[in-house]
Amino acid sequence: MNEQLLQSVTVIKGIGEETANALAQLNIHTINDLLEHFPYRYEDYRLCHLMDVKHNERVTVEGKIQSEPSLIYYGRKRSRLTVRLLVDRALIQVVFFNQPYLKKSLAINETITVTGKWDQHRQTITANEMKRGHYSMTTMFEPVYTVKGSITVKGMRRFIQLALNQFADQVEETLPAHLLKQYRLLPKKAALTACHFPRSAKDVKQARRRVVYEEFLLFQLKMQALRKFEREQSKGMIHKYDENKLNAFIASLPFPLTNAQTRVVQEILNDLNSPYRMNRLLQGDVGSGKTVVASIALYACVLSGSQGALMVPTEILAEQHAHSLTQLFEPFGVNVQLLSSSVKGKRRKELLSDLQAGDIHLLVGTHALIQEEVKFKKLGLVITDEQHRFGVEQRRILREKGENPDVLFMTATPIPRTLAITVFGEMDVSIIDEMPKGRKMIETYWAKHHMLERVLIFMEKELIKGRQAYVICPLIEESDKLDVQNAIDVYTTLTNYFDNRFNVGLMHGRLTSEEKETVMKAFTVNEVQVLVSTTVVEVGVNVPNATFMLIYDAERFGLAQLHQLRGRVGRGSEQSYCVLLADPKSDVGKERMKIMTETNDGFLLSEKDLELRGPGDFFGKKQSGLPEFKIADMVHDYRALETARKDAAMMVQTEQFWQSNEYAYLRDYLEKSGVLRGEKLD
Repeated sequence: MNEQLLQSVTVIKGIGEETANALAQLNIHTINDLLEHFPYRYEDYRLCHLMDVKHNERVTVEGKIQSEPSLIYYGRKRSRLTVRLLVDRALIQVVFFNQPYLKKSLAINETITVTGKWDQHRQTITANEMKRGHYSMTTMFEPVYTVKGSITVKGMRRFIQLALNQFADQVEETLPAHLLKQYRLLPKKAALTACHFPRSAKDVKQARRRVVYEEFLLFQLKMQALRKFEREQSKGMIHKYDENKLNAFIASLPFPLTNAQTRVVQEILNDLNSPYRMNRLLQGDVGSGKTVVASIALYACVLSGSQGALMVPTEILAEQHAHSLTQLFEPFGVNVQLLSSSVKGKRRKELLSDLQAGDIHLLVGTHALIQEEVKFKKLGLVITDEQHRFGVEQRRILREKGENPDVLFMTATPIPRTLAITVFGEMDVSIIDEMPKGRKMIETYWAKHHMLERVLIFMEKELIKGRQAYVICPLIEESDKLDVQNAIDVYTTLTNYFDNRFNVGLMHGRLTSEEKETVMKAFTVNEVQVLVSTTVVEVGVNVPNATFMLIYDAERFGLAQLHQLRGRVGRGSEQSYCVLLADPKSDVGKERMKIMTETNDGFLLSEKDLELRGPGDFFGKKQSGLPEFKIADMVHDYRALETARKDAAMMVQTEQFWQSNEYAYLRDYLEKSGVLRGEKLD
């Protein structure tokens, strides 16, 4: 970047220290910061035909005043002035709030241009701007900026205009010429000018196209370069295993693999056979058979003479995995052991000794696996289930317990493709997008709160058959802010309702780990038939006998979370049901309920969720890894994201990229970001 643009904003004539301090609150320090403080929308001052305008849209119209202004005062110093305006052949009302002085200055037959909100039902414009005479806007699109403190939008426009007047010629092109030509992108200088001071809708569109592509390309270059260097620098283990034995194990599985499982298994085996360390994310919907895929990968690792580790977020899930893997591997002489905080004393000492000696082939456990005393003889494969539940540091510690072991991250949270290639851009991504044959779809219904009695009768019919039920609540105890049912109240209500006919259990986040384990175990062995819980059951619970789920105030949850919760039922051979109890007030809330009743496809739901909520809310505010773009939007600009990813992946693999002057700016960018020095990205 040109050094001139890295100077303080105070070198711009018209910006002093006081203004510079105010701009600093918006993270604007340099001239380049100012030039790249893009508008978040534009005021559109083009004249409208009222026939084409929707209710509550912003409009600009020109017309002749047809009536004397009518002025009404109400409250303290508040007023409402109304005139009738003839626009084309339509007679409409224009309302001006708190501008009583206009009564004396507006005259019948005078031509005015007004801008404001259009009320289609009342045929009224609530004006916030007015100009006398015929329409003569100098700019039809005025940029609107994020501002703070003493900086106004008008002031920001002026500062950016000053910066462009003085420094536009210092703006250097950042993209290679062939990409500008290929995608018909504006040059950088023209794009900046058109972003801030467009003359038409086409200017806005073309400027935005250019900036969006550049933002995505720079981010994806970091991801792809990081992936390339990590791959080349991490000498992995080449796992040589007996294919006949592995095929015999696959043939012994209780169900044939789906086409999706077969494809994903092959992708993982190719990684195990390669000299590079595997760094793969495996996505699969609830019940798609990720554990079976993991078991095949683990057996290939054992056959090659290495050990495998499977880390899961909860003790109950660890026990369930250890139990199912022991059953699968028993005929094949594979020693599977469980390590959790409840394994203590002599038993723990023996287990750790056997692990270090190599007598244990597969170790399953919670974060207890990353404790310092846990030492493997030859760790070859690390699998982390529900990887987003563990911190980056926890995953790193487990990975470092071997010499560059292969790493497989698994998640049952379907992540939309746009987010997967952004957040996990340095990983290979495998997707199981097919459910095993014969699996019954969970029937989902949306019920209003006044229908609760009918829902409980429906639930009781399942309980009488010997089945079990989950009841999910959003909060633990009463909240003044949210009018929602809470777990403690619901537990009391259901205990009274079932009146000793069925046992009701209560689980929430404020219980200790031991208390949670006790409640969950009682539910697992059917000592408790109805489990009232907050969302702590979202991950890591497998009770095939549970066939009914009731979710209170379902509109409080996102689609992805509702789908995760629903996935706790339907794990056995019996038909399962999920009832969403909700009275959503917003259109988005109603849309969520409708979508949930229409599909069981987690990937489709995740895409819809992303559209409804946006990427920031999809992972939650604290989730790291979501880049902040100035203009680009991962959801709406996903085609540009895909294109930038493809281009970046091709670039970093070519010699030309690392040597040609055409790519000098992009190489310099990677150098400054720390990727070329092997630093991790934030």
